[in-house]
Amino acid sequence: MSLEIINPADGSHLATVPLTSADEVARHTEDAQRVFDSAVWSGLAPRERAAALVRLADLMERDAGTLARLDMEDAGKPIAECLANDVPGAIESIRWFAEAADKLAGAVPATAPDILAFTEREPFGVVAAILPWNYPLAMAAWKIGPALAAGNCLLLKPADATPRSVLHVEALALEAGIPAGVLRVVTGDGPTTGAALAADPRIGALSFTGSTRTGREILATAARTNLKRVSLEMGGKSPQIVMADALAFGDALVDGLVEAAFLTAGQNCTAGSRTLVHESIADEVVARLAAAATALVVGDPADPATQIGPVINDAAADRIVAAIEGAVSRGAVAVAGGGEVAVREGGRYLAPTVLTGLAAGDPILTTEIFGPVVTVQTFATRDEAIALANAVDYGLAASVWTKNVDDALAVARGVQAGIVSVGAYSEGDLTVPFGGWGQSGFGGAEKSLAAFHQWTREKTIWIQLGR
Repeated sequence: MSLEIINPADGSHLATVPLTSADEVARHTEDAQRVFDSAVWSGLAPRERAAALVRLADLMERDAGTLARLDMEDAGKPIAECLANDVPGAIESIRWFAEAADKLAGAVPATAPDILAFTEREPFGVVAAILPWNYPLAMAAWKIGPALAAGNCLLLKPADATPRSVLHVEALALEAGIPAGVLRVVTGDGPTTGAALAADPRIGALSFTGSTRTGREILATAARTNLKRVSLEMGGKSPQIVMADALAFGDALVDGLVEAAFLTAGQNCTAGSRTLVHESIADEVVARLAAAATALVVGDPADPATQIGPVINDAAADRIVAAIEGAVSRGAVAVAGGGEVAVREGGRYLAPTVLTGLAAGDPILTTEIFGPVVTVQTFATRDEAIALANAVDYGLAASVWTKNVDDALAVARGVQAGIVSVGAYSEGDLTVPFGGWGQSGFGGAEKSLAAFHQWTREKTIWIQLGR
């Protein structure tokens, strides 16, 4: 069986890739276990693994244009976004984790004089990762870097719609001298390929980025089988909290609100899809936000001037349009956007949309839309802002716009989210952990040295001396 890869920009056929069956997943897992047991990768010194990963990063940099084009075509992402953000970020991730390979350290606790005790972090052996379609290359690098640096063999399943950049990286890994079977890309869909990875008892750890529904299924499968370690980074409904003094940020305020809401056409788990603005400045902020949204260039993702490309497919477009129309029918006002834009036949392009006048409890305020849609609500007090921010089941990210340190800390500490940025829309760099709370995931499972905890297990060694 196979999967057809479709260009979201115009509906054209791009490629055909295999749909990996459950039996094939089992064979790949067995092969990966043999490679791990052979110690051709796991037995290397950390610096030797690091050197190979640095070579991989160098090759990715050499082929940056190709990688950007593949993600642009598969995911409909603007080429400018791929070249400026996704590809450089992926390369940086591989290099960062390569450089961290020899920084993993255990501990030697204080014990009795006749005892030597210490801890080590060891690789699981065979591990797996299941990727989303919105950031194919960038998310792959977040998994590849720490999993391989720690000495594991990784089975990597890209999203069924966006496999080609990851397949290219698999080839580059071999060119970099990483042994065959250390990184294996298994193309396929969730119900067949992804489910088989979740159920395989030989896979010691699995990282998933995607929908909350699928994350629940993976966690349940892991519980029924070998209790493999599972990390989940799932949906979001992130608030952007604009305090009364936020106009002091000048253009940076609206630029940040727009980037948060509309980057990757809003198809982003951390998208700032809820703007919460103090009532004293609401009119001005809404007017400027609507003007900036209207000015965004919706167009062909291959055009370097394009800022908003197509949404991923017809089903997504229909769902997003229905959510907008439903909100408007219940009294919301689209002060910007609200419909589709004709760009290329066969693609679905939506205008960046700003909705105001929403009634408390409107479904669009709590449902992840995953499209270029931002809602605006007002508040009068800091406590009210925090309550509105926390009025969802998700808890991935949030932004706070204020120059008042007291407000910044109070709101950042009060918001139930895994990462909160102040005076910016940011997920932080590779030095800090990333992950959500609540229905957004487990928190802190990606990036930084904390990412190695997903891909290694701790062992205590206790030695009785003098006997």
